[in-house]
Amino acid sequence: MTRHRILKHLAIATTAFALIIGSAGRSLFACTGIRLTAEDGSVVHARTLEFAVEIHSDVIVVPRDYNRTGTTPDGGNGLQWRSKYASLGANGVDLPYIFDGLNEKGLAVGTFYFPTTAGYMKYEPSRAAKTLAPWEVGSWILDNFATVEEVKQNLDKIVVSEVVLKAWGFSPPLHYVVHDASGNSIVVEYVGGKLNIHDNPLGVMANSPSFDWHMTNLRNYVNLSLTNTPALQLGPVKLLPFGQGAGMLGLPGDFTPPSRFVRAAAFSHALLPSKTGYDAVLQAFHLLNNFDIPKGVAREREKDEHGNILADYTLWTSANDLKAKRFYFRTYDNSQIRMVDLMKMDLNAKEIIKIPMKGKEIIKELAP
Repeated sequence: MTRHRILKHLAIATTAFALIIGSAGRSLFACTGIRLTAEDGSVVHARTLEFAVEIHSDVIVVPRDYNRTGTTPDGGNGLQWRSKYASLGANGVDLPYIFDGLNEKGLAVGTFYFPTTAGYMKYEPSRAAKTLAPWEVGSWILDNFATVEEVKQNLDKIVVSEVVLKAWGFSPPLHYVVHDASGNSIVVEYVGGKLNIHDNPLGVMANSPSFDWHMTNLRNYVNLSLTNTPALQLGPVKLLPFGQGAGMLGLPGDFTPPSRFVRAAAFSHALLPSKTGYDAVLQAFHLLNNFDIPKGVAREREKDEHGNILADYTLWTSANDLKAKRFYFRTYDNSQIRMVDLMKMDLNAKEIIKIPMKGKEIIKELAP
């Protein structure tokens, strides 16, 4: 289904909320993820999340021993499980599933949009008991596993099929990045109906095309340098760099996934070392400032049914400290960094705990 047809399909919805989400469901192309490691061994997974409108995310805490039932394309029950580990992170559209977050063992998952490339596994009713919807995969990983290696050993036990998300009216194309507290990282993608697991040595994540394409594309930038380039003697003329940053001349600066992947790889491995996980969290937010998208600068060509411009913007930016088990975030409306500590929550609660992410910017007036 083309993005234009998706928009028309969603316009059939009768509620204003569905109309808004319908317009937004066509975008979410600009998410960027990084991994940083501090000198004390702390690993930090951080990312931005972009959409064309608000998707009403909250921070949720999923307790241990929480009952889950997956969803199949025919609307029946899919895989059933109980959470082995408690987890914490941000959801969307009031779902009980984490889009980005971590669990009590220091495993982190980020769900990213994967348009034009995702191709889920064929659904067969006989395999319903193994089936999950794409948006359920992240929480299935956080609920059940402690390390990247455990995830790799168990991914072939599930079937991820094309399931329509009722709030949006289509099946969102997704892929996933997984990090653990030791610094291991993988990218999980479904392409052409097959599961692909890629080792992620750089810890970087973006959107389409597939992860292996992005890694190959990095070879186009072997000339980049963290240090300024020397002067060039061109016959009798000496050409001097204009100033700082000359070694990064040619680094792509647009918002497309390939360009963001290159910048994220370059920046995340150019940072001076952080001493602690807390320092690395602050470094991550500074780095991701470079990927923050203001409303209006990344637009669709057409408008929605009401004449509104459709433009991706950074709804929220998050950072997961996998050693401290803390989830940090800031939002488009409030740039103050806020934090939830998983280990201070009731990990054996009976229900999911919800913590609102909403809030307006508070500007503090100073006087002598």
